[in-house]
Amino acid sequence: MSGLPDEGTVVLQVYDDADAFGDFRNPAREVRYPIQDARTFLIPDTPAGEVAVLVYLDENKNGALDRNFIGIPREPVGLSNNYQPKGPPTFRQASFALQEAGTANLDIELYRVLGEFGQWGLGLGVIGRSSPYVGSDANVIQPIPAITYFGERLQWIGPELRFGILGSDDLRLALTASYRVGAYEEKDSPVLAGLGDRDSTLMAGFGLIYEWAYGLEFNLGYEHDVLDRIGGGAASASVSRGFQIGNLRLTPELGINWISADLANHDFGVATGASRAGLNGYDVGNTFTTEVGVRAFYEITESWRVVLNLGVEELGDDITDSPIVADDRVLKGFGAVTYAF
Repeated sequence: MSGLPDEGTVVLQVYDDADAFGDFRNPAREVRYPIQDARTFLIPDTPAGEVAVLVYLDENKNGALDRNFIGIPREPVGLSNNYQPKGPPTFRQASFALQEAGTANLDIELYRVLGEFGQWGLGLGVIGRSSPYVGSDANVIQPIPAITYFGERLQWIGPELRFGILGSDDLRLALTASYRVGAYEEKDSPVLAGLGDRDSTLMAGFGLIYEWAYGLEFNLGYEHDVLDRIGGGAASASVSRGFQIGNLRLTPELGINWISADLANHDFGVATGASRAGLNGYDVGNTFTTEVGVRAFYEITESWRVVLNLGVEELGDDITDSPIVADDRVLKGFGAVTYAF
């Protein structure tokens, strides 16, 4: 083993479950050793089968792998096969076959995941949103630069940003920001003619994240239109859980959204001054929608990855009763291919 200091405590963990390995939680076996002159350590009673090994340096001797606000290890770590991912770890890349009563010799190098200045990524992404409007099939498709950054407190993935301000491993409070793409242009449909193009804007607010047992994560947040192009804000509550399938990490999510009258009327209402023959004014008011989605992270190599965030938003009756709305759901999402430095 390389990358160890002259003294301290090293922890060796064995995982035989891909989902647990993806979060570095609930190992099948764990042993701890004081660092002396030896650089070789034994993990007895290791389960047979496909396993992966995590080694970390317990720098503050608190008995746990310290993580930053977004869950990335702060302390030096090393993985079997000398796998050094630049995103969520993949069990397949770190695992190896261990026979019953067999042994395996591993040469593992410890490293700091975020390095000295955090981890940057750059690529190409696209934001999409389907059109639920009468007579319109002009879905919103907008290419954007896909910038990613993971630091001690800052997480930036394409159109979304979080900055941690308070919290621990399980409960965290963050400032958040997101790019809200405009819902439509008036040329998309004869029904929308004269209503004006809908603006994109920047939303910002806060998010509360709680990690519970069984890998469940609860999110509660609120964001407001800080550019005041639309006014109003939206709140959301959701629950999600990650699953590892080969090089693919899938995180299904179920949520409910509250949308203020300003935002709801901007997207789905008809102002009294814009009404005309055959198109009456309509006020949506404050409203709720439900949403089912999935986030996906696919590791092509240690540096190249694909990121997807897809959702289906179910619109309530107070929205679908609008004279400009034809469908009762909206498909939306973000996708990108990025290279991590």
